[in-house]
Amino acid sequence: MAETLSEPLPTRALSTQSSLRISILLALISSVLLDFCFPVAGPMPRWHAFIAWVALVPLLYALLNERTAAHPRYLRHAALIGYASGVLWYILNCYWIYQTMCYYGHVPPIGSAGIVLLYSLVLGLYFAAFGFLLAFFRRRFSLTTALILAPFLWTALELAAARITSVPWDQLGYSMVDSVSLTAIATFTGVYGLSFFVMCANISALGPFLSPRNPAKFTYVPQLLFLSIIGASIWPNPQRPAPTNHYAVLLQPNIDVATNDNWIGPQWDNDPNWLLTQSQLTCTPAWYGMPPAHNTGGVQPPTPLCAPNTPPPGLILWPEVASWFRSDDPRTQSLLAQIATTNHAPVVAGMVGEDSTGTYNSAVFVQPDGSVAGRYDKIHLVPFGEFIPFRSFFFFAHHLTNQVGDFDRGTQRKVFAANTPDHTKYGIFICYESVFADEIRHFALNGAQVLVNISDDGWYGDTSAPWQHLNMARMRAIENRRWIIRDTNNGITTVIDPYGRVTLSAPRHTITTLVAPYGTRSDLTFYTKHGDLFAYLCCAIVIAALATALRRPQAIS
Repeated sequence: MAETLSEPLPTRALSTQSSLRISILLALISSVLLDFCFPVAGPMPRWHAFIAWVALVPLLYALLNERTAAHPRYLRHAALIGYASGVLWYILNCYWIYQTMCYYGHVPPIGSAGIVLLYSLVLGLYFAAFGFLLAFFRRRFSLTTALILAPFLWTALELAAARITSVPWDQLGYSMVDSVSLTAIATFTGVYGLSFFVMCANISALGPFLSPRNPAKFTYVPQLLFLSIIGASIWPNPQRPAPTNHYAVLLQPNIDVATNDNWIGPQWDNDPNWLLTQSQLTCTPAWYGMPPAHNTGGVQPPTPLCAPNTPPPGLILWPEVASWFRSDDPRTQSLLAQIATTNHAPVVAGMVGEDSTGTYNSAVFVQPDGSVAGRYDKIHLVPFGEFIPFRSFFFFAHHLTNQVGDFDRGTQRKVFAANTPDHTKYGIFICYESVFADEIRHFALNGAQVLVNISDDGWYGDTSAPWQHLNMARMRAIENRRWIIRDTNNGITTVIDPYGRVTLSAPRHTITTLVAPYGTRSDLTFYTKHGDLFAYLCCAIVIAALATALRRPQAIS
């Protein structure tokens, strides 16, 4: 595009630099706003979700305003603006990686900070791609077309983050997890549909800023539509409490992840006895809904909650945690059989799974008669926590796997049927697997009526990560319309209903047990059957738009 500006070149260069700085500043403001759309070191206040409807407006304005678009290096500047926003966003959202690496991985502080920065520099490239492609569409089509394509592009890049780098952490749609009305979309589209609509709302709010003299250019119809969606998100919860017909006993041992707990000597007598005693409880202290972020100041849960029906329980759980439990150890097998037969209930226990094929991060399912029904071996392992990619390069990461393990990868998403009168079927997934929507749906697709999540969130400390992790697990309940029983080492131990609502929680950082009711469901949602079809459709639209754009000259406006 030919320049028609008449001021001297140094003045124009200075103006260009100033404009780029302002655009980057706006992009960084979006990063900060976006961070407050997710939990920050505690349960997220519900009103923070509303920030999501406008959080990306500064970034979008920085990318699409006329002054930025008129620059000869528009595409390069757009990529830089998006990249700056993405890097800051990942630093703010995933700062907890520093604590995990420094305090538990024993990586020096400067190295831990470097890992967070490197992580953010890599994943920030998705934001750079968003800025570049959005600017490219504006150049080759028009501003209006770029605005229409923006939600499709954002959703496609979220899918790319899940598939290429395997880090779908805190996708935009998770900001809406507390809206029971709005999250009904996720039963068809998964979390990607929510991301799409939140981006649409941001586009709608952006219109008047891009064309203040003629806001009707972008029409009021989409604005009214998405104001209606926002209204639906704050409408009082229309769903009644989900019906329950079982109760689970969730053991929370609160073992320090920084210690090597072998349970030898007196511990061999004390800890198994604690497990056996706690598994027989029918009344335990509990918080209704979310627990407080910190159990300090003598704050105690409400009056102890008792099981709604008589024993036996539907399930007894031991979480993912570093202990002496090993699947091939006769002592482990004997103790789990004793717990199961004493309570006449199935038991799920996290442990190291070993056989001739390798060593796994596993969950063993024990029937009420004490027999072992099988073992689920974790499929999606955590890089640098459960295995080391490019081991010779990342030599320092062995400290992390010394604390947890260096595991082989499982291969089957098994579902276990309890030998009880109703033969309830359970699907078990472990820790980080809960963030992968298209993987978790296979448990329900394979017949699971209840989902079980065991996790050790002690690696996160008192950061935002445990709360972010919980919200992603809640979305899995919504997408598949399944109860999720979530047992952790030190919190957040809870039960989630099929609408993503946290019903009861155990106090955090406490050796305790949670008795909580849950229900079963066998119906399959559209998302359970078809997975990320919506997200792939968005990818197809973006690819088609890109192919069309490459064959035509740039637009004038």
